[in-house]
Parts: sequence; structure tokens; C-alpha cells
Amino acid sequence: MSGLRLVALLPLAALLSGCNFVVLDPSGDVAAQQRDLVVISTVLMLVIIVPVMALTAIFAWRYRHSNTSARYEPDWDHSTQLELVIWAAPLLIIICLGALTWMGTHLLDPYRTLGRIASGRSVPETARPLEVNVVALDWKWLFIYPEEGIATVNELAAPVDRPIHFRITSSSVMNSFYIPALAGQVYAMAGMETKLHAVINKPGVYQGFSANYSGAGFSGMRFDFHGLAGKGFEDWVAHVKAGGGGLDRSRYLELERPSENEPVRRYAAVDPALYKAILNMCVEPGKMCMSEMMAIDAKGGLGLAGLNNTLPLTYDKYARRGAVFGPEATFVAGICAIEELDSEMPKSLAAPRRMTPVTGSGLKPPDFTANKLLSTSFFVGQRPLSGS
Repeated sequence: MSGLRLVALLPLAALLSGCNFVVLDPSGDVAAQQRDLVVISTVLMLVIIVPVMALTAIFAWRYRHSNTSARYEPDWDHSTQLELVIWAAPLLIIICLGALTWMGTHLLDPYRTLGRIASGRSVPETARPLEVNVVALDWKWLFIYPEEGIATVNELAAPVDRPIHFRITSSSVMNSFYIPALAGQVYAMAGMETKLHAVINKPGVYQGFSANYSGAGFSGMRFDFHGLAGKGFEDWVAHVKAGGGGLDRSRYLELERPSENEPVRRYAAVDPALYKAILNMCVEPGKMCMSEMMAIDAKGGLGLAGLNNTLPLTYDKYARRGAVFGPEATFVAGICAIEELDSEMPKSLAAPRRMTPVTGSGLKPPDFTANKLLSTSFFVGQRPLSGS
């Protein structure tokens, strides 16, 4: 019978043999400290769970119906010693977990610069972090090395025992940048920058991916992270630079278009201002950056004279480019009177000559005759949205 049980367990053992225990056996110090938190927290919880499960089985066996020799005390209802054990043990565990959580939250804050590169090894005073700008695209990863002046797609490399400073953003929807062997996951969001400080301690090739579902090509958002020892990183940089090709704004706009299962690409040169433009959503020529618009808003905004400058910052960038939703550029303008469309608005926003009003149920069609003032009219591209 025991032999049959072992045979039945063989398929389960085979399935478990394919599990990846990288989270419990990482190669980066930050991930190792996070692993320690998980292990310690689990052990502390097992201090309660294991005795409770064991005592449940013992009590069920000892006080079973057929055991007539067990003590029978139907009127028992209190024990001071038992109450102390029941309340003191969980309270001590909660205190320990709270202390661990507080220390881990501060010491392992992804925005916090590293204080050590490994257990018992502090960061050398001469060590300079490797700067890497990370951009989550649909559906691939772009890595920009501003100091080295190179960029890669779906390939990342860093030297062993050197702190890494990631600056992370997204071109569109939210993703999550995650290399289990290196550190915990950090979200990438459009128009925002998140940060991650980490270090890799062992040479090797590790898997990185997006841990947040982002659409049809999500499963292909994987890349190799190379931990390189000695002069390996310098050789890798030289190899990328020898490949030729550059990444400027026009090439980035082509790269940004949604695509799935992209191969590794390398760029020997990159526009130094590209990452800042991606972050501020102003890669397109002539488009105002988000930081510039926020500065204008902080000073009270602009009037009609500045309308033509602020409109290009409208965040319907895909519709404006024709990348996903439509080939025609659009704009939104508000005006109080029809004649102002020709006299006040810039030529690029001149009034359309053929206008078919959109009316609601039971509403009177708006009058677009000359000298007829409108309370509000909105136009999108060559098509009026509403009038009243």
C-alpha cells in the first residue's frame, strides 16, 4: 500500500521540480533582505499555527467518545494560566511582526539609497550608482543608460556589487517592473516617475518581466537581466556601441507603437533628452511638455492668445499621432460666438465651413447663423460636439 502511495506522488513531485524558487534564493542583497522578511514572518506565524493544529489533533484524539478514561469536566470554564498563554503569545508575535514591518518599510524603501551592497559589506565611498532609465512600452521594455549614452530593448545589464539606480516610467498604461532575483516590483506609470535602488551580487542571467497585466502582449514583456563581473559590463557597453544605430525622437515614436514579442534591440547612441521628453509626454516635435504646462498653470494659466500653445498638450496622444485610435489629429476649442472663430482664433483652429450640429432628444437645433451668439460651442477636429 505504501509503495502505491509513493507511485501516486511521483507526478506531483515531477510538477514541483519545475518550480522556480528564485524569490527564496535571490542573487541581490535587496531581494535577499525581502526574502528574510518573508521567512521570519512565516516562522513567527507558524509558532502559533503549528501548536494549534497539533493540539487540535491531540484533543480530538484524547477526548474522543470511545476514550472513557479521559477526564470529564463539563462545568469547567476558566483557567488564568491558559488565558495568559492564549493572549500573551499572539501579542508578542504581533509586536515582533510590527517591528519587522516598520524596519523593512523604511530600510527597504525602493526610493532609499543603498546603505550596503551585501551583508557585512557597506557601499564603498567611491562607488557611483549605475543610472538606468526604464520605460514600459506596449509591449516591451526600453532601457536607457544616460551616462553610457546607449539604449536597449528587452535587455538589461549591470555590474556585480555596484549599486543600481532605476528611474521608471511608462509610455501609456501601468506596468510593473520586476526582477525577482534583484529586488521587489515597482510600478511604471505614464507621466510619473518611480524609483528603485538595488544591487546584484552574483554573476548570471536573470529573468525580468512585467508583473501587472497591461493588454494583449503582456505575456511577451520579458527580458534578460545580465549580472556581469569584472570587466564584463564595460565589454557589454562596448559591444552595444559597436552595433551602430541611434535612438532619437522619431525612432522612439516608431518604437512606441504597440508590438508583441519584440526581439532584443541595441542602440549605440540615444538622445540625451529623450527620457525627460517621455516622462513629460512631449516626444512629438512642437508639443508642450507636461512640466511646462504645470509651470504655466502655477502662474494662473494663459488666455485665448496662448490657446494654440496649450492645446498640443492634450493627453490624447495616441489619437493625435494616429498610433492606435485614429489617423487624424484632433483638437478641442471653446468659443462664445461664431464670428470669433474667424476673427480671434489662430488660423490653425479656424472655423469649419460645413457644420452639422449634433442634437439631443427633444432639444432645439442650435442656430449657427451669423451674429447669433452661442453660450458654448465645442469642436473636435472638423466635427462639432455640442452647441446650446
